[in-house]
Order: sequence, then C-alpha cells, then structure tokens
Amino acid sequence: MSGTLLLSAADVRAVLPMRDCIEAVEAGFRLLAQGGVEQGVLGIHTGEGGFHVKAAAVRAPRSYFVAKLNGNFPDNPARLGLASIQGVVALCDAENGRLLALMDSGEITRIRTGAATAVAARYLARPDSAVLTLFGCGRQAESQVEALREVLPIARVWLHDPAPGAAEPLADRLRTRHGIESRSVEGEELLRALAMSDVIVTCTPSRRFFLTRAMVRRGAFVAGVGTDDSRKQELEPELLAENTVVADVLDQCLSIGDLHHAHSAGLMTRGQVHAELAEVVSGTKPGRRDREEITVFDSTGTAVEDVAAAALCYERASAEGRGFTMHFDGGER
Repeated sequence: MSGTLLLSAADVRAVLPMRDCIEAVEAGFRLLAQGGVEQGVLGIHTGEGGFHVKAAAVRAPRSYFVAKLNGNFPDNPARLGLASIQGVVALCDAENGRLLALMDSGEITRIRTGAATAVAARYLARPDSAVLTLFGCGRQAESQVEALREVLPIARVWLHDPAPGAAEPLADRLRTRHGIESRSVEGEELLRALAMSDVIVTCTPSRRFFLTRAMVRRGAFVAGVGTDDSRKQELEPELLAENTVVADVLDQCLSIGDLHHAHSAGLMTRGQVHAELAEVVSGTKPGRRDREEITVFDSTGTAVEDVAAAALCYERASAEGRGFTMHFDGGER
C-alpha cells in the first residue's frame, strides 16, 4: 500500500487488545536481548512538563523504525482539561525509509505501558498473586489492572490517589466492567492494604517518594511506572537498594527512573541492579528466585515497547482497512 496510514486513538484501541500487546512487548524484549533492536531517547524539559522522543529500529521478522514524540504535562487534566500525554508515533519501513503510519501516541503509550508491567510480573511476581494496591488513578491506572489480570489471578484492588475523589470512579469501573472487588483506601487503611498486597503499582507524577521499604511485605512485586523524568520519584531509594531490582533499560533508568535517585544517593551501583527485563525474558538472568523475595521493576518506558505495539497496530489496521491513507505529496483516500 502506498501513502501513509493515519490511525486515531479509536483505531489503536480497536486493533491492539491488551493480551496481544503483552505478547508483542515480550517478544520485543526477547529480540532486544538477541541484539535485534537499537533504541535511544531524547528528553527536553519545558515549563510545567516536557517532551521526549523515543526511537527504535527492529530487524526481524520485518524491519521497522519507530519514533514516538510525546508531550508530558502532568497538570494538564486539572489545569486545562487536556490529557497529560499527547503526541504521535511515526512508523517507518527500516529497509527503504518509507513513512508507513502515523498514529495516536497516547493510546500506544497507555496500552504498551500496562503490557510491560505484565511482562515483568510474569517473571517477577508470585504466580498466585491476588491482591493489588495501585497508587495513582489517572488514565494509566485501569490499563495496569487490565494488563496484570492477563498474567496473574488479581481478585482485589486497593486504590489510592492524593486527589480527593479520584479513586472512586476507577473503583466503580473495576467493579462494573471487570467484576473486581475494588475500593479506595487512605491513611491506616492504606497501610493495612499494603500489608496484604502481593503486587504494588505506582503510576503517579510524584516528585518525592511515597512508597517506603517498611510499607512493602515480603514476597511482593513492586512496579514503579510513573517515574520517567529525573525530576520524578515514587520509590524510596532504600526500597530499591535492599531488594531485587530489574530495569526496563538500565542506562535509561539510571538517568530518569527511580534508580536514578538510588544511584545518585550512593545507595546503589550499576552492578547491584539484578538485571534488565530483556535478560530476564530471554532467560540469561533469573526472575523471581523465592517466595519471600521482594522484586522491583523500574519501568521508565522504552522504545522497544513502542515499536512492538506500533508494528502490530499497523499490520492489523492495514489488514482490516482501518484508518485512512494520506499522500503527503497531495491528496488522501
């Protein structure tokens, strides 16, 4: 097909179910371990937010290049009624440079971020994990629950958000759409929920850690999802330093993840990080080693996730005739 396929957020949702995205993202990390992916990131701060460009090229089974441009402005929902994350994903043929597709990056980011947590949970959480505490009830939160339920028997979800009333709408959706026991928790009730939790996910724009080592029970799996900027922080540095840490991409986590803060404080060295997720997925490093181990996934979001999700979107949308084709030299059809 000639021209460039344009895919809206609705198009992305239609062709990228969470279960399939999880499999695509896991395959992407496995390919990364085999040397079949090159990737990089560029970030620039601007005012109350910033922009980042994440790019990757894959060489199999078909050669693709993807560049995702995201604006990330956490105050947008409250201040302007806009989404926190806005942008576009460009997918190219890596053999000849042709621009194959442009697609909404907000949906790609939302779905593939949840998928990456699920991939990590497959290897790092206890297989019988049933209780989840989720910090942050914004747009990413429901994706995290949906993704984790694909790989773990999550039956109860405790929700906490510092914004008054933010947790209840999500609790209602989880009960009605997914049939999950769910409620918001505060104060002492939050601490009791954490003491029962097999899985803890943080997806907030916090600039100061709030989850401490004392709040996490033995055997839990922690996914730090919100820290994708050196100014953000969700996890106490000692929580990472004293437990098993897996990074999505080590250099990136040391630069903009929660690992950045533990490393900068002198509490961890590169050598103390257990593994990158690609190493665990490929079997070159072990995942969870015993039931009492606390495992921590530092998820900063990586371009291998974007290219895996975007390629699947493009191939399915093309096959189903979704979106519309733009010819940048003039015309559309």
